[in-house]
Amino acid sequence: MNNEEIFKGKTFQDLLSDIYRNAREKEKQINILIKELKPHIKNIGDATVVVPLIKEYLEIGVKNDEHLIKMAAIVQRAQSRSTDGSSEVLLTEEEKKQLLDQVEKIEDDISYNES
Repeated sequence: MNNEEIFKGKTFQDLLSDIYRNAREKEKQINILIKELKPHIKNIGDATVVVPLIKEYLEIGVKNDEHLIKMAAIVQRAQSRSTDGSSEVLLTEEEKKQLLDQVEKIEDDISYNES
């Protein structure tokens, strides 16, 4: 199932790879951002402006990763169900709805962050 397409153009392995790559890339971006902003903080007033911006950036990244992790959990449950020889369908209707909701949330977050 790892190589089966879970939705257009994405396998479970791709999804796990995206989660890992996003975490590593975010770590690099945050370190770069902090290094670039550090010289500009001269006093407490500067810090009160800059720190909330960094906090917001971190929260957005965490939220996007949470969506991907939830999607991976849904697919993993479906995988374990299919490997157990269960006669149930790959995804229940509720799991399909959860998966689609997570995809929509990710798309909404991406479009919000781009604007």
